[in-house]
Amino acid sequence: MSTSPSEPVIQVIRTWMAEVIIGLNFCPFAKREFERNSIRYLVSCEQDNKHALSVLLDELARLDSNNEVETTLIIFNKGFSLFDDYLDLVDLANALLEQGGYGGIYQLATFHPDYCFADAAMDDPANFTNRAPYPILHILRESSINRVLRTYPSPESIPDNNIAKARGLGLSYWQEVMSRLHN
Repeated sequence: MSTSPSEPVIQVIRTWMAEVIIGLNFCPFAKREFERNSIRYLVSCEQDNKHALSVLLDELARLDSNNEVETTLIIFNKGFSLFDDYLDLVDLANALLEQGGYGGIYQLATFHPDYCFADAAMDDPANFTNRAPYPILHILRESSINRVLRTYPSPESIPDNNIAKARGLGLSYWQEVMSRLHN
């Protein structure tokens, strides 16, 4: 039985989610969806904004018609390796959500191998809260976010707690994790 060329990419992302996002509790809501298999992993080979945005639109339509999928990770395994190019895509994708009538319905979370917060140094471990093995546009349902945030104590503390945890683990920890995920 042969496997899809996307399977190794998806496995890397699933491992990253299990070890980092869930394992370090960066997203306290991810474990439930991960265990329920309600996360769709879509590997896209697109390398330009126009085609990547088309993939995003198709996925938004898919989510509109399929409530069993809670969230989608669009994983760019070939394109957007330069962080600035990825940020351009993110800006266009967010504008597309608003212009396409998806504002208030969906929002995007962003992950990239070279993610760097505007006020952080490139080697600041805090960046690893949004670093992933591949560039990813993560589509979230706003209704689901609102539902879980109502029941989670102090949700506004999540980013600061994650940054403190990432910095506490240190740069060498993160370099080892990302190196291992890419091998």
